[in-house]
Amino acid sequence: MAKVLYHVTMSLDGFIAGPEHSMEWMKVADSGPQPEGMEVAKTSGAALAGRHGYEIGRQAGSKLYGGAYSGPIFVLTHNPPTDETNPAYTFVSGDIRPVIKTALEAADGKDLLILGGTIAAQCIKAGVLDEIFIHIAPVLLGQGIPLFRSTGPVVTLEPISSTQVGRSTNLRYRLTS
Repeated sequence: MAKVLYHVTMSLDGFIAGPEHSMEWMKVADSGPQPEGMEVAKTSGAALAGRHGYEIGRQAGSKLYGGAYSGPIFVLTHNPPTDETNPAYTFVSGDIRPVIKTALEAADGKDLLILGGTIAAQCIKAGVLDEIFIHIAPVLLGQGIPLFRSTGPVVTLEPISSTQVGRSTNLRYRLTS
């Protein structure tokens, strides 16, 4: 059964981006190949990102998972760009529940990949996030964008797996409440 999966790399002190959403720290914290992470590209049929993540990827000229992911990408935003011509992107707005439903339908039986802490927090609040998969990079940023700003009430997690790959630690959890 398809699941809604938040997949993210985080610094050991809990940040998914540096100040002003900078991702330069990822170059320094390179943990080497991540076969478990690359498997996510194969099992995901659609992705849902926020506007900041979209802009960072656009500026870097990067493709999800180095191009290994090829499904549709939904971007949740109140202010869609007017110059985007890539048909892989669909800009959506509104409540997270119907957006998730639409993206899961587009995933065609595969998982829905969630990218970005704000989107993940909205999914948790709405009760639609199934799993969290975190790569903990061996770096301390000291400041930046935290994994979650707020998810509302207490959320309990059931550990699925923990592995050491290269210099990073991978943690996978299922949401239970």
